[in-house]
Amino acid sequence: MDATLQPYDAETDRTALWALKRAFETELGAAGGDEKATAYDAKLTDDYRERWLAWVDRCVAGDPRCVTVAERDDGLIGYVFLLPERLAFVWDAAVVNELYVAPERRGTGVADGLLAAAIDVAREQDLPLDRLLLDVDPENDRARAFYDRHGFEPWGEIVAREL
Repeated sequence: MDATLQPYDAETDRTALWALKRAFETELGAAGGDEKATAYDAKLTDDYRERWLAWVDRCVAGDPRCVTVAERDDGLIGYVFLLPERLAFVWDAAVVNELYVAPERRGTGVADGLLAAAIDVAREQDLPLDRLLLDVDPENDRARAFYDRHGFEPWGEIVAREL
């Protein structure tokens, strides 16, 4: 792996973390077709950015290691966001909320390192079930193969509806 992993620092990493989050959301939207892409692009407002970054700050205040960033000399290239222990009862397990690596850095081991960091933190959480779960798009073959390689297996299915 050609990156340094470290806890997120709001003072130095805020702008770069948002750029990665924006890319993550844009890729998610694009993978779902025009309607999903339009919806995801529309939500990425200044207000959304400020609310999301404030939420990250609140999570990190409770557990500084819940967001780990991967950095190279040229800046941040990825991150993993593990929900803090205080939210463990949402799913009765540890939850990887987001894991993202810039496209040009994929396949370099950065995602492996980020996931390992999240697993280390999750093992220290007091959880109702000793499980780590995440949501992955079933159409994202690369992500599915990555998580399969790391021992993840289907565990239920998320369904959703509009409010």
